[in-house]
This record gives sequence, structure tokens and C-alpha cells, in this order.
Amino acid sequence: MSFQDEREGRRRRKPQSESEPPITTSHRTTKKRADGEVGDALRSAYERMVEEDIPPEMLDLLGKLG
Repeated sequence: MSFQDEREGRRRRKPQSESEPPITTSHRTTKKRADGEVGDALRSAYERMVEEDIPPEMLDLLGKLG
């Protein structure tokens, strides 16, 4: 970009580098698969957390509130 382009407020598009492949269908499919795996992991962690017993100390504190 030349000084004149900056002064006139023109902006040029950043050229795509040779090392960055264009986004293709296979990239989107991989991203969807990764999103699905993250979702599965979050659901699994939530289910394990919900199944945990409430610690006796917490039950004692809750009993004192009521």
C-alpha cells in the first residue's frame, strides 16, 4: 500500500497467503464434526455433574436455612 492510498483513505484487500487453503466443504464438515464432539463432551460432563451426590456439608447448610 502506498502513502498516497493511505492518504486518500483507500483500503486494499489483504491478499490470501499461499499457506492458507481456501475454505472448502471438507473444512466445514470437519468444523461441524468438532462442534459435535464439543457438544457431546459438554453433555457428558453435565450428566456426570448432575448425578453426583450433594455433599453432607451442603445439605447441613441448606437445612439451617429452612
